[in-house]
Amino acid sequence: MKVTSRSVDEVEIIKLEGKITIGAGDSQLRESITNALNQGHNKILLDMSGVTTIDSSGIGELVGSYTTVTNRGGKLKLLHLPAKVNDLLHVTQLITVFEVHEKEADALKSF
Repeated sequence: MKVTSRSVDEVEIIKLEGKITIGAGDSQLRESITNALNQGHNKILLDMSGVTTIDSSGIGELVGSYTTVTNRGGKLKLLHLPAKVNDLLHVTQLITVFEVHEKEADALKSF
């Protein structure tokens, strides 16, 4: 998985591309969230437009990241969910946990 990040108005936007699966992207996701928090970024927007596959480990890592950020006084929101990921979050009812946005500008305003 490829991870890139940039800051916009105190919000760290982390773009994920590829697979978030056990042994592949799950640890990279955890590292990118930890790095952002350690650099003092507590407003995090995960751009998931490039995610091709996510498994139960990836879903677990998303939930773990959400919990970590929230426990450290921050906010984690999702942007550009691919249809497969959106369906998974609906089936698992996790869609009620995450704040999801379709437009970056709207997501940035929501912080």
